Parts: sequence; C-alpha cells; structure tokens
Amino acid sequence: MSSEVTSVPPPPVSAPPSQKQSPAAPASSRASPLRGMGTPNIASPVRKAVASVSGYLGEVGQMTRLADPRDAWLPITESRSGNAYYAAFHSLSSGIGFQALVLPVAFSLLGWTWAIICLTVAFAWQLYTLWLLVKLHEPVAGGTRYSRYMYLATTVFGEKWGKILALLPVMYLSAGTCTALIIVGGGSMKLLFNIACGEVCLARPLTTVEWYLVFVCVAALLSQLPNLNSIAGVSLVGATAAVAYCTMIWVVSVAKGRVAGVSYDPVRATDEEDGAIGILNGLGIIAFAFRGHNLVLEIQVKSLSHSFRLHSATDNDGKDKVTDECMFAINSQATMPSTLKHPSHVPMWKGVKAAYVIIALCLYPVAVGGFWAYGDQIPPNGILSALYKFHSQDVSRVVLGTATLLVIVNCLTTYQIYAMPVFDNMETGYVHKKNRPCPWWMRAGFRALFGAINLLIAVALPFLSELAGLLGGISLPVTLAYPCFMWVAIMRPAKGTAMWYTNWGLGSLGMGLSFVLIVGNLWGLVEKGLHVKFFKPADFQ
Repeated sequence: MSSEVTSVPPPPVSAPPSQKQSPAAPASSRASPLRGMGTPNIASPVRKAVASVSGYLGEVGQMTRLADPRDAWLPITESRSGNAYYAAFHSLSSGIGFQALVLPVAFSLLGWTWAIICLTVAFAWQLYTLWLLVKLHEPVAGGTRYSRYMYLATTVFGEKWGKILALLPVMYLSAGTCTALIIVGGGSMKLLFNIACGEVCLARPLTTVEWYLVFVCVAALLSQLPNLNSIAGVSLVGATAAVAYCTMIWVVSVAKGRVAGVSYDPVRATDEEDGAIGILNGLGIIAFAFRGHNLVLEIQVKSLSHSFRLHSATDNDGKDKVTDECMFAINSQATMPSTLKHPSHVPMWKGVKAAYVIIALCLYPVAVGGFWAYGDQIPPNGILSALYKFHSQDVSRVVLGTATLLVIVNCLTTYQIYAMPVFDNMETGYVHKKNRPCPWWMRAGFRALFGAINLLIAVALPFLSELAGLLGGISLPVTLAYPCFMWVAIMRPAKGTAMWYTNWGLGSLGMGLSFVLIVGNLWGLVEKGLHVKFFKPADFQ
C-alpha cells in the first residue's frame, strides 16, 4: 500500500521543548521540513528521513490523526508508549473497587433470583457498550482518533447538547468517585489505626476529618506523576489490592458461616411505595457497581499508540543529521500509526477481556458470598462493615488490618486514574489559551487544588453514601445508553439491521431506566428524608 505526504503548513502552535530548533542552526535548516515534499528532490537528510518514514507507514498501514497537535502536551495524550498490558491494568483498576463491597446490599433488597438476573444482565450490557467504545475510539482506519469521552460526546450530540447530556455524569464519575474514595479511604485509615493500636493505646487518635486530610495529602503526592502511562504501575498495585481484599473478605465471611437469624427474603417494606423504592435503590446500587466507561477512550489512546524508531540519515562521518526536525515534521501532523492489519482496538479489547474476567471473579463471589453469610442483616455500607460488625472478636486482627490496608491502597491508586480526566481538563484551558505546555509548578498546583476541593466536599457532604442509588441513576447513561447512540451516529448501521435495532433498543432502555432510577430515588429521599449533617463526617464502619 502506498502513501503520499503532501505539503501541509505547520500548525500555529509552538513545539514542545524537546522539538524546538537549535538557535545555532542556519536559516535553511529552520525551514519547515514539509516544504517541497511533493517534489522529487529529496537530497537533504531531513527529506530522506521523512520520506523513509512515510514510505514505511505506507507499507504497514495508514496514519491516524489526533484531533489537535497540542494534545501532546496534555496528561492523557502526552505519553504514547503503552501496550495492551497497560490497558488491562487501567481497566481492572477503574472497574473494581469499593463499590463492589455494597453489592450484597442490593441482593438484600432484590432477593436471590432477581439480584443475580439483574447483576448478570448489567454485566453483559456494560461489557457490550464497552466493546462499542473500544471500536469507536478509531472508527475508521486512518481517521480521527477520539481520545476523550467528552470529545466523542460533543462530536455525536453537538457542542451544546454534548455538554448538557454528558458533562455532569462524566464529571461526577471522576470528581464524585474521588470524593467517595476520600471518604472510604480516610475512614479506613482511622479504622486501621484503631485495629493496630488496640484499646490500650495511649496515642491521641486523629479525628475523621484529620484522617481525610492525611489521605488527600498522600493522594496529591501520588498525583504528581505526569500522565496516564506513568501510573500504569500504580494501577497494577491498585488492581492487585482490590482483587486481594475482595477475595479475603468474602472467603473469611463464608468461612465463618451464616450469622444467627439470617433471612434471604427481600427486605419487607411497610407499604408498596417503600417496596418500590427499595427495588429502585437495589438497581441503582448495581448500576453504581459498573463504572470506568468514561475512562476507556483515555486508556486506549495511551495504551495502543505504537512507537516507531526512525533510521536517520547520516553524513559522511557517520553522525546523525536528522533528529528534532524530522520528529517535528511528523508530530506536527499529530500522526499515530495504526495499521489495517493490526487495528488499535484488537489489543485493547484483549486487555479489556482479561480485566473483566478478573472483575467478574471478584464481583460475583463478593455479592453471592456476602449475601449468603449476612442475608438481610447486611449493613448499609456493605460486606466490609459486616465483617467488622459480626466478626471483629473472632477474626485475627492481622486479617482485619490487612484487609483494611488493602482497601486504603486501592482507594489511593484508584483516585489517580479517576482524577486524570479532571487534571486533563484543567490543563487544557491553559494549553489552548497560551499555546504552550503547562509548567510543572502550575500542573502541581492544579492537582493540589483538585484534592483540596474534593476534601472540602467530603467534609461538607459526608452523607454521599446515602445517595448511591441516585448517583448510579445519573451516571447510568454514560455506561449503558450513550455508547449505543454514539455507535448509530458514527458507524451508521443500515436501518432495520440487527445492530440498528440492538443499539436503539438498548440506548432507549438505558435512558428510560436512568430516568426511573433518578425519579424513584428522589422520591425515596423525599419520603424518608435525608440524614443531612454538614461538616460532621461519621466514622466509616
């Protein structure tokens, strides 16, 4: 397959520092390396190198363009050296966490049969929409690569409606999840201190707010890692911790047997209205358990960009004569190689499948084992709270402390991947306004500011856990509905085909279910009331 490189003027942005011309270079070498590339004269080393790379890319596939060359300065698209393993680490870290521990509560509200059916349907449904997003990341080989969920949403729904429909759920899934992680992680730190110190400890324990501050300080320190690829190791540690504590908690709970007086019938309501509210709350908890769709495009653009080594032209002394100019020529076109033989979605989907097999092996045992052990006596905060409530005296403090420590580690690492889209949005405003990369001190300030805002929300609104069902309904379209509409709008399947009916049906059903969950949970809050205690965070138990 052949490929031509046409004359394209450089974009009106300044190059990153590593790509700027040397001030000592003569005027002729500072000219655009793309000038005159349509002519057969390629005597200069720069033209030889660019022509060589262009020919190579023409043989192996087509060039995929980034939407904006300034993306090379932003955290999500800054580094392009990932692989399918990074995709699996990030997908696993973003797809499993503390929300899995609340699944037994949904079982207590729905009962065995309906809970298992709903969990299975939701798992299959969100896996299908995840596949749609993986394919939509680069819908046409050689076309634009959609590297952010919001960019894809505004492309499909338009600038105005894309922000109205997707901005709130996407920002909640990032900022709201980070706030919840502070509440769970800070509370777990306090719990770990109490377990390690014991009843006879003379040290003055920190307050809940002080433990939140400790958690935020550690999370803000970790967040100074520059981009998504740089936290691949962090995601691996977090995913390992999540798998470990999920397994440990359900194994210990099942090994200790069922608690006395356990019942597996759905929690009986005093009237039909309360029963309907309980069912909707259970469905909202299951919906809240599946997250990470707002990150899949960001993960894919990091993990599947292949790096190519340039064979630079040399002079008579064997020294390199082509470095920065050639790389600027290619990067200024914002090209990312993706071949027709090896499209980017193939390794990404392999990583996602591996991650979600592990996620299923964690979610189902936690949900089923937790409900079997505690039944209708499961506390509102889930199986971890049940473990402390019923087995704090007959389970080793080492086991309890290890499980709590793993929860803390997972919260710290998951915070990084969910905060990255917010960091990216913060830096985008500066980069687009100034046309230069964000300096390190401003990047550090943005990330510290985000941590401070989340800390304020966690302290001021400690009752967020009571809104899990409502927030699950708000974020549900991002996971189950919007990807279906995006597929229809971009891929344009023929009307009346199976894909057309499937995506319109699932998308419409997802929007309807979201509306029902939001209205039902709001109704429940109005009927029962919300236990609002501003600036009075309770202990995580």
